[in-house]
Amino acid sequence: MKTNHYVKTTAILLAILFNVAFLQAQDVAGHWNSVLRVQGTNLRLIFNITKTDAGYTSTMDSPDQGTLGIPIATTVFDGSKLSLAVPAIGFSYEGEFKTDSIVGTFKQGGLSLPLTLHRTTTEIKPPARPQEPKPPFPYRSEDVTFENKTAGITLAGTLTMPQTGNNFTAVILISGSGAQDRNQEIMGHKPFLVIADYLTRQGIAVLRYDDRGTAQSTGNFATATTADFATDVESAIAYLKTRNEINHRKIGLIGHSEGGVIAPMVASQSEDVAFIVMLAGTGLRGDKILLLQNELVSRAMGMPEDQIKRGNKVSAMIYDKIINAEELASRQEMTDFIMSLKNELVEFLPQGLSVNDYIRNLAMQMSSPWMQYFIRHDPSFTLEKVRCPVFAVTGSKDLQVPAKENLTAISRALERGGNTKVTIREYPGLNHLFQECTTGLPTKYATIEQTFSPIVLRDLVEWIKSQ
Repeated sequence: MKTNHYVKTTAILLAILFNVAFLQAQDVAGHWNSVLRVQGTNLRLIFNITKTDAGYTSTMDSPDQGTLGIPIATTVFDGSKLSLAVPAIGFSYEGEFKTDSIVGTFKQGGLSLPLTLHRTTTEIKPPARPQEPKPPFPYRSEDVTFENKTAGITLAGTLTMPQTGNNFTAVILISGSGAQDRNQEIMGHKPFLVIADYLTRQGIAVLRYDDRGTAQSTGNFATATTADFATDVESAIAYLKTRNEINHRKIGLIGHSEGGVIAPMVASQSEDVAFIVMLAGTGLRGDKILLLQNELVSRAMGMPEDQIKRGNKVSAMIYDKIINAEELASRQEMTDFIMSLKNELVEFLPQGLSVNDYIRNLAMQMSSPWMQYFIRHDPSFTLEKVRCPVFAVTGSKDLQVPAKENLTAISRALERGGNTKVTIREYPGLNHLFQECTTGLPTKYATIEQTFSPIVLRDLVEWIKSQ
């Protein structure tokens, strides 16, 4: 009996130890490293999973994009299966725990790719951003709010002014496409913070604000068009005119990318705008910009020329559908039309991309009011009506708003309108964010330490003061 009892007890103990070891091995908490390979580009992703009394929570780091601590909405670990999801950006991951790895599939939109996670204790440091200013600042910085009464929203921002004096020349910074905060934060960079700091140190007041529906500003970003964003800028001008420290006759606009489209829209209708600066602003209609952008970025990424041509051919058909429509096309109309192009889409889609999922996501994108307005809008007609001084600049390696085509179109439109107070400049070796670079690829923005070219900053101040 003693022997049997000993054997039984030992067996139970071994079973307990085995189960404990198994459960420990199955503990998915920790840091998981992976590399997502998309069309020749390697993108590092790190999943930080934490176990709590209520289950698991997690965040995601994308160091190559300069983003850390992205909250993951859903983290479920059941048996050996791990599920992660961020519905807001259409991201999901399903994987199976394999002791020292998790083998699964990454999905976002219509993209479906294999992705294996490996344990790592590597700490990802925030990217080096040597130009980013740190407090204390040698100037006044005030958090402010102002109303766009037409839209019924409140915009929140920061007004910086020299420490002493008044009657300041002032500029309003206008962000590019996509929901952006007052610093225009993108891939770990804060270009508007850098620009505002530099200009204010040189005696120029600067107002920068969160886009509507973003950060501390109210409103709905998703339903707004470029024309709606222009009314936000008009509200910003009205606010500056209430400030005694500002010279109301010297309020200018500095717009980047889409902001460079908005600035002339506002200036063409308002005598309150003293000057505008177009940083990588466009002079071509939206569909032409998108086709050029796709061609240049795809070529820089090594995509075959025949695939680029086929892709642009289908895109042009979709854009023409939008341009020629009498009214904005609904999502169902866009889905039906894009579905009719399914055979053409299949020809050039990269491996792993679901055609039906891609069509649904593309239809959603193409039916948005912002996209349809952008595709239809020709900024040259607006530029012809601008009478104030204009400083239009672009980087030679800009693949999103190509310098030659757009600067030429901007110059010709202003000339047709009779505006002789125009400075056009192309900066060699700068990308869309005005960083010194080698390729101009958007995937490289985060890896470049420089946020904004010091040469362009210097020229901005000199030009503004000359006005």
